[in-house]
Amino acid sequence: MAAMSEPDDAALPDILPIFPLTGVLLLPRGRLPLNIFEQRYLAMFRDAMDGERLVGMVQPADPPIRELNPAVYQTGCAGRITSFSETEDGRFLITLTGVSRFRIRGELPLLSGYRRVVAEWDDFAQDRNPDEAGFDRSRLTQGLRNFFTQRQVQADWSAIDQAPGEHLVTSIAMMCPFAPNEKQALLEAKTLDERAQLLTALIEMTLTAPPPDPEGGVTRH
Repeated sequence: MAAMSEPDDAALPDILPIFPLTGVLLLPRGRLPLNIFEQRYLAMFRDAMDGERLVGMVQPADPPIRELNPAVYQTGCAGRITSFSETEDGRFLITLTGVSRFRIRGELPLLSGYRRVVAEWDDFAQDRNPDEAGFDRSRLTQGLRNFFTQRQVQADWSAIDQAPGEHLVTSIAMMCPFAPNEKQALLEAKTLDERAQLLTALIEMTLTAPPPDPEGGVTRH
């Protein structure tokens, strides 16, 4: 898989391709691996590679509805393609690194079967710079220990304890199996502290709920 250098900061584009995917969260500076095989998304990522290498991750607003192009939440997060490889059977293995959240101002006609939106970035200028952490880290970590113990998940606690605050919150928020609306709430949290508080509350709530059905996991296209 080829890694790609980061371009200098530039104005974010007005037009952005979007990839609707239920239950998948991308946050600024988070890293999201994707396995792309559907023809319209292969076309989308080819076009992105030829341009700014930016793709907007969004969630369908009503996941049970199985439309080809469902209504989506109006806030998403754009990621830059930072690694790319193609398999022998024609799939793309992509890593997106989160750049900034955006709001959808309007949607454009389909291009090669994939969706594009007019994106607004102004409300999320702070996303371009790492956020300072001031949350209750010990409470989050304790909840995480209980969460992993309940689900018999092994973790590198030394790495977790040493991780910078933003990296810890971002990684845990992206990986934990929360409901789509909970993932959206984490995305829309205004600050890192607000996201960390919500993340801690969600983890503590899951400790009182039965473990999720292993057959109900997220499928990433």
